[in-house]
Amino acid sequence: MIKMKKELREFKEKVPKRILDDLEKELPDRASPARIKKIGDKVHAEYRNSLAEPGECVGLVTAESIGEPGTQMTLNTFHFAGVSEMNVTTGLPRLIEILDARKEISTKMMEIYLKKPYSQGKDIRLLAESVKETRFKEYLKEISINVAETKMTIELDDKKLKDRRMSHAKIAKLLNKSMKGVDIRLQKDNTIRAKASGDEALNLIYRLKEKIKDVYINGIKGVTQVLPVKREEEYVIVTAGSNLKDLLKLDFVDDYRTITNNIYEIEKFYGIEAAREAIVREILKVLKDQGINIDVRHILLVADAMTMSGKVLGVSRYGIVKEKPSVLARASFETPIRHIINASMMGEIDELNSVIENVMINQPVPLGTGLPGLITKIRDDKRAKKK
Repeated sequence: MIKMKKELREFKEKVPKRILDDLEKELPDRASPARIKKIGDKVHAEYRNSLAEPGECVGLVTAESIGEPGTQMTLNTFHFAGVSEMNVTTGLPRLIEILDARKEISTKMMEIYLKKPYSQGKDIRLLAESVKETRFKEYLKEISINVAETKMTIELDDKKLKDRRMSHAKIAKLLNKSMKGVDIRLQKDNTIRAKASGDEALNLIYRLKEKIKDVYINGIKGVTQVLPVKREEEYVIVTAGSNLKDLLKLDFVDDYRTITNNIYEIEKFYGIEAAREAIVREILKVLKDQGINIDVRHILLVADAMTMSGKVLGVSRYGIVKEKPSVLARASFETPIRHIINASMMGEIDELNSVIENVMINQPVPLGTGLPGLITKIRDDKRAKKK
């Protein structure tokens, strides 16, 4: 472990360790002790100036700082070049999705990072196709029905089977497992025969013709589109659809960096701290795409408020507002009569510790000059006379 420079040790209790570590890395090699001390004093002063004053309305400033630029956002989605089905929700709709902590979002996406040598481009197209959810209709070349014998003959596309490393036998086995009440077998000429028996055999075969097209064959369920893209020196697979549970089982996936834009999925597999980080990153990504610059501390405050209970809660009456201890604060947001009646029935007590409830009953709010209280000792005049 590298020891900290002697001149910086006096700032250990004054400045966070991370800032001191960064400062030590950036110091000139031959800086004199006096210069290091001067730089340390300057950093300490900057750090002190960056702190919020006691009683400052940080929540209100954050709400204004995000709300005002939010009114200037566009409402559009954009398309990935070359893949018309891949839409990405951006702008205000995406920001609302994140802040409301919606479990079902409009466009789920994953960014799949790969281990070497695949991250350098080896078999990148093949890997991308293996991740995509594939239905039987994508391997299908032709279907013909023999009415007299109540059977259906299926011819497969050999090129697509080869590209995705599938075999006729494997597909026949999957179809036989998925389709009940029909005898499905692989023929010597590599066609698949499906035969039904009984009074409703012909109707069953005709219904099977459409039903069989949607049988799941391979890939990750929920991933409808894939797009390999090059970012700096490595390849990443961007997907439409998200399924971390099945994806992380693949041996070529870098599970330390692979992410999804579904906050609840991240919370489930990585925990609440990862969900908090995902909220920050997703909000910053939306703002960056719109060319809006907001101080990251406002975003961090919102993310903290959404995750401080140990689970992801949206900024809504069903989320963080529901968790407020104050009856009046909950009533001020929406459905006030319901909150007040429920609180009366439960015998709840409001301590009036926050801002909104004090505003409602016309008391000084605990902010700014209303925050400190003056305590004095009152002299007992009777006791003073006896003395």
